[in-house]
Amino acid sequence: MSIFVDENTRVIVQGLTGGQGRFHGLRNRDYGTQVVAGVTPGKGGTDVEGIPVFDTMEEAVALTGATASFVSVPPRFAGDAVIEAAKAGIAFVVCITEFIPAKDEAYFYNLLRDEYPGTRLLGPNCPGIISPGKCNIGITSGSIALAGGPVGIVSRSGTLTYQAIHELSQQGVGQTTCVGIGGDPVPGTTFIDCLAAFEADPETKAVLMIGEIGGSDEEAAAAFIAEHVNIPVVAYIAGQTAPPGKKMGHAGAIISGSQGTAQAKMDALAAAGVVVAANPTAAGEKMVEIVHKMA
Repeated sequence: MSIFVDENTRVIVQGLTGGQGRFHGLRNRDYGTQVVAGVTPGKGGTDVEGIPVFDTMEEAVALTGATASFVSVPPRFAGDAVIEAAKAGIAFVVCITEFIPAKDEAYFYNLLRDEYPGTRLLGPNCPGIISPGKCNIGITSGSIALAGGPVGIVSRSGTLTYQAIHELSQQGVGQTTCVGIGGDPVPGTTFIDCLAAFEADPETKAVLMIGEIGGSDEEAAAAFIAEHVNIPVVAYIAGQTAPPGKKMGHAGAIISGSQGTAQAKMDALAAAGVVVAANPTAAGEKMVEIVHKMA
């Protein structure tokens, strides 16, 4: 099985006629994802390599029965695109757009939570989600993923998501679903959301979790793991050498005093029974060891 998406997921690409939307939307389609439409205001009635383009999400959903959307539009319009998808009844919205102002993120996050609880948002500023061999929404390369495996991956870092997938695939360890939740301060989907879904998925036997400095999401995940997760979890925390007060990469990766440090997160995860690795390669190696012991 997989979480959030599967081979039956029907996807609309918001921004399909743009450069990035076209490139990644077609890559998703070529991977086997059911990309059934694009939406770009003013471009309705055209198509992109046979994929019909509509002016509005409402029209696209009504005519295609889509349940997911891939938001690939500039920061200034991304919030409106997310809200339009939710209003049209989309159940799962993947927003890869970065540089969205935090106040905009907070606005549409709370709007979806309060008025459209049936819509799950992944991102913003994330690589998306891939269930190998079934569905790929976003910018993750399908060529590095391996289907049929027992490991679920959840990561704040896009680059480290790719490395985790590649490290496991090289060792013949496949993945059920790989989720990049993004590194912005207001993520639509959290570690806990993914951990709960992986725990409930009978085919996911272990989870590789990649966090980073800043915020308290990893500590919250550690508390959740201690109480609710029975499958093995391996974790790596990026930013172990970052100086306090420095923003490192992602907008959410900033530490203040002792809060949000890599060491605090590693200590909390270790106390919850998580196997904590010193670097990304070691995390992959430890997960491979766990999977081999299961076999």
